[in-house]
Amino acid sequence: MPVCVMGEGAGPDGQGTASLTVIPISHISTSSNHAHHSVKGTVVLKGRLVSSPSHNFILKAVLQEDDTDSNTSPQDGSINVVLLGTLAKDFSQAVNQGDVVVASGFGVGKSPTALKDKLHPCNLLLSGERAFVHVCQAPPADRTSQQDVKRKRPLLPAEVPKYTYTKLDNLKPGEVVNVYGVVVFFKQPFKSRGSDFCSSLKITDQSQQKISCTIFCGKLESHPQIFQIGNIIRMHRVKVHLYNDTLTLLNTFGFSALTFDGAVGAGVEPRTASKSFHFTEEDRRAVEELRLWAASQVLLPADATLTLSAVQPKMYFDLTCQLLAKATVDTTCTLLRVWDGTRCPHALLKLTVEPNIVEGPTFSEEREKLIASVLVYDNHVQFAQQIKPGDFLRIYNLRAIPGLVKMPGLSSSQSEVNHLSFHLHGGTAYGRGIRLLPGDSPDVQELRRVMEAFQGYDEVSHPDLNDSVLWPPLSPERGASVACSTERTCDHLVEPLTLSKVKRSVPGGVHHVRVQLRSYEPRRLHQALKLYCSKCTSMQDVPDDEHLDSIFSKAAADCGPLQPCSPPTWTLSGKVYIPRELSRRPPVRTLNVHMSAQLLSEGRIKELIFLTGSTLQEACHLAAGYHNVVPMRSSGGHLALLDPPAPFLFRGRKRFYRCKQCSETSVREPTTDGVIDEKNIGEALGVQLLKFVLLMKFQLQDASDTLDVFLWRDAESFFNVSAVDAAAYQEAQDSIRQTLDSLCPPGDSSGRRPWLDVCLTEYRPTEEDTQTFYQICHTSTFKPSCTRTPPS
Repeated sequence: MPVCVMGEGAGPDGQGTASLTVIPISHISTSSNHAHHSVKGTVVLKGRLVSSPSHNFILKAVLQEDDTDSNTSPQDGSINVVLLGTLAKDFSQAVNQGDVVVASGFGVGKSPTALKDKLHPCNLLLSGERAFVHVCQAPPADRTSQQDVKRKRPLLPAEVPKYTYTKLDNLKPGEVVNVYGVVVFFKQPFKSRGSDFCSSLKITDQSQQKISCTIFCGKLESHPQIFQIGNIIRMHRVKVHLYNDTLTLLNTFGFSALTFDGAVGAGVEPRTASKSFHFTEEDRRAVEELRLWAASQVLLPADATLTLSAVQPKMYFDLTCQLLAKATVDTTCTLLRVWDGTRCPHALLKLTVEPNIVEGPTFSEEREKLIASVLVYDNHVQFAQQIKPGDFLRIYNLRAIPGLVKMPGLSSSQSEVNHLSFHLHGGTAYGRGIRLLPGDSPDVQELRRVMEAFQGYDEVSHPDLNDSVLWPPLSPERGASVACSTERTCDHLVEPLTLSKVKRSVPGGVHHVRVQLRSYEPRRLHQALKLYCSKCTSMQDVPDDEHLDSIFSKAAADCGPLQPCSPPTWTLSGKVYIPRELSRRPPVRTLNVHMSAQLLSEGRIKELIFLTGSTLQEACHLAAGYHNVVPMRSSGGHLALLDPPAPFLFRGRKRFYRCKQCSETSVREPTTDGVIDEKNIGEALGVQLLKFVLLMKFQLQDASDTLDVFLWRDAESFFNVSAVDAAAYQEAQDSIRQTLDSLCPPGDSSGRRPWLDVCLTEYRPTEEDTQTFYQICHTSTFKPSCTRTPPS
């Protein structure tokens, strides 16, 4: 291993370095042979691990001699070290700032940054099999952060690089510069024609020169976090380009950016995605000077941010708000339900969608009057799908439109002709877009203050949403706490035991206990849903839509022509038109549909269709209009099922999956006796059906002890909800959530948790296992107010 860790407190002169001579850093030169030399020093600066096309990885560090003579300058006692390949990766993982290291097998080259960083004119190059780094890690009490190291000794130029900033009126084409500026225009990042995201902005400074900047980064978080015009931005390593006789700035290798609130007197807290950056008192003064200068100039446009209480029809404005709920209307439109703690003077249009596609709670009729409906279109839909109820947002260039909104999948009252709805149109003109605001930003703090001052607000903490979310109270239909308890449904004649006695009992028994639910996992209900094969007893996670979408897209791209009589019992029945909401612009897309010849002759063409060339979204929408939809692909001119883990069948909102190991797929004529369902369709296709199950881990407690138990075989009877319904319908998920919140109230002490009568089975998975497990069985929840028939 090229990096050898000697352990805490051990000397770094370990194995492999005893035969080498440790030389002072000041003796290193390009004219000397250092094959039998090693260099010892403390890591005073450790850079980030960077991917490199030629070396896979590259990392830069600064080594300083601990016993530097008082007459020795920093230039003689500190040196840059460049590590390449596997050595760089190992160094990044094993070495901490403040560790003492011994480097050997290095090459020596001229340092290209010597004039700038004032360190040794040479640098050490470590790569290949001959290069080694022996490290003595400092004890935990001695390990310090970069800030602690700075406080313990004088600052060296290597620790805080001295950056030079260029005024915007002094830019020269071809230069790579560092700049400060005030943002006078910006666009949120959008997908470019390549693989990167692109953002653009225009900045100015005391020179009053306005310069456009274009930034390309593969990750959204790498772009400058600009929230509004007037923000201050600092950019390192941007290149000056001359385009159409106009100077512009483009990001280059090593680009980084810090952004700051532009208000005079606001905190100087940098916003950045970088894990490390340099920010000195000099930088703080530069930000304050730009703030004061911008405040004294008439160069910034009026702030377009408005509250709902100030909005008028047909206005374009920016809105700072909190997301309460959302729903996907179609592939080009998403509905966001938001509020900002104020009441709009105009009536707000309530757009109705199917309850089972809404993510988030419902609200009382009175609170609905405070909630604005925002329709997000086209390129903004992707971002809207990533945000969650409870998030704080700023929506830019939002338009207030009076009157009805006619959208497929949405309905509204005919009496609401003058009601307002809000639209975020496609494109990026005028900075149009959505930005997620961090919880500690001044804008969010002000928004929370306004919400808290609003009469009758509620503060709700929900496991699936952000903590301490402020929103109007939930309606009783969803999210309200419902008192629940449990009862045993078994006929075991055993005396109740305490948990401590259960733990001491002989494995393999059945026990009755009276306990409270202390905690449960997972907190996110969708993670509790699993797919179980009764044949091979395997269990797997339910695939997410992002993975499924890639499978459908690949199958659609590879969909080739089918042979006329393949398979012989099926016929190509032409085309089916995709609903217009899936294709808002002509021409309307069409998909191939294949139907059973027997079912066609019986006039039952809506019982079952085979679909090729569709996306996941299209298959879901078609399933709402047909009883059964089987997505297919072309394989050698024949129909074949999509590759697992794609579902083999859609029935309305329900999806059914197959076990890859136990299925022997083929396309055969299904039996038509009785109702066609997932079982006989699966049999006709040679599919071993996977069953939806709920798998949860409970921690039970009583006065004697605690005990971890599993709930899965009897989970459906425990919650009185089927797992397949929980996978498809919001109402089923809400019912489970209500039950859990009643048995284990969020943030509550054990005093209000109900006592539960539970039946437990004790088992070991195999004869070789020594660990004992417990499972809840023969137990169901009920509302105490309901009359129950006692078990026989």
